[in-house]
Amino acid sequence: MRVLLVAIGSHGDVLPFLALAAELDRRGHAVTLAAPAPFAPMAERAGLGFHPLGTRADYADFAAEPELWHPRRGVKAAFRYVSLLTEPTYAWLAQTWRPGEGIVVGSTLSLGARVAQDKLGLPLATVHLMPFLVESRHAPPILPGFPLPGFLPPRFRHWLGRGADTYVIGPAVLPELNAFRARLGLPPVRRLRHWWNSPLRVLLTFADWFVPPQPDWPAQAVQVGFPLADRFGDADDLSPDLAAFLDAGEAPLAFTYGSAMRQGRKFFETAVRTCRRMGRRGVLLAPQDGQVPPGLPSDILHVPYAPFSRLLPRCASLIHHGGIGTVAQGLAAGIPQLVVPVAFDHFDEAQRLRHLGVGSALSQRRFTPRRAAAEIRRLLTAPQVAGACAAVRARMAGSDGVPAACDALESLHPA
Repeated sequence: MRVLLVAIGSHGDVLPFLALAAELDRRGHAVTLAAPAPFAPMAERAGLGFHPLGTRADYADFAAEPELWHPRRGVKAAFRYVSLLTEPTYAWLAQTWRPGEGIVVGSTLSLGARVAQDKLGLPLATVHLMPFLVESRHAPPILPGFPLPGFLPPRFRHWLGRGADTYVIGPAVLPELNAFRARLGLPPVRRLRHWWNSPLRVLLTFADWFVPPQPDWPAQAVQVGFPLADRFGDADDLSPDLAAFLDAGEAPLAFTYGSAMRQGRKFFETAVRTCRRMGRRGVLLAPQDGQVPPGLPSDILHVPYAPFSRLLPRCASLIHHGGIGTVAQGLAAGIPQLVVPVAFDHFDEAQRLRHLGVGSALSQRRFTPRRAAAEIRRLLTAPQVAGACAAVRARMAGSDGVPAACDALESLHPA
């Protein structure tokens, strides 16, 4: 069949779609991925057809938006970029899709694909990469920027989430979305987090032991497990310098603050001071210029990118922002994680790691060398943490949500 995939977002949003596209291509389907323009080289390296959404300048402006990483205001900044790509996504699908040829697979924020489903009737599967995106009265996710005590009942926290729909998410995206829908003769969307679920199929790419299924999830939802997609990033193996560094001493601490982060200087400065305070080696992963302080000592190495499946099993601990892809790779490596959440789903992922006993969190304000060193030392020495990490590593061994997701997609278009 022919499969058109649409992924909008940063590396953590696009790499799983590259993995899905590559597996579908391996199975003999005709595959094209539409994603932000900077991901073209990765698609080319994987031998996949690619359609750029927006320009490299558009993506650079999005990633450089100062408010993108604010716990509350980040939603508005993110949806400005999403809105920019909604009509181009619709136009590409309207021109490319042909009835009966195959299916369309869209990320949560590929709103143009969802509009195309409503207008053109194309068969769309929505892919939610993180549990934060799935509503539930029984187990509502942790909202960024709204710290709430754990004893509050789930229904109350869900009610607050509905308030976020009304006063934060809706005003950020619905005016432009509904104006576009009106031009197509479509009725307005009232609640984005309900409408963005395809009525045909929703794929949830996280494990059922990490997020237990809830009775009020969409009936068309299928939980397929984590897609481990790091091999489709900027490199598929360790650089010679990084491999030599890992061979030269004890397992280092690994620090990353996400591929799109442009405001991570303080995080990496604290990382360097934490390593020195603990007498530990460190690896700093930051693709953007100006994030890592100059003049690093010889026992701390900066690399722009490394595939986590190659790096993390050789590290002692992972300290990061809390993105779901990074979380999954840390679970697969079986190492403790310290999350310093920024925005979006980061606070929710941190809470799930705490419940599993494999990690903890420090706020940005509390992420100081003294507190970070104390917390990392506790994670590295606590027997219960080591046991929990070993248990999740065993659960992750040999598992990959990509084949299961492709099985579910193929079932939508039987031969």
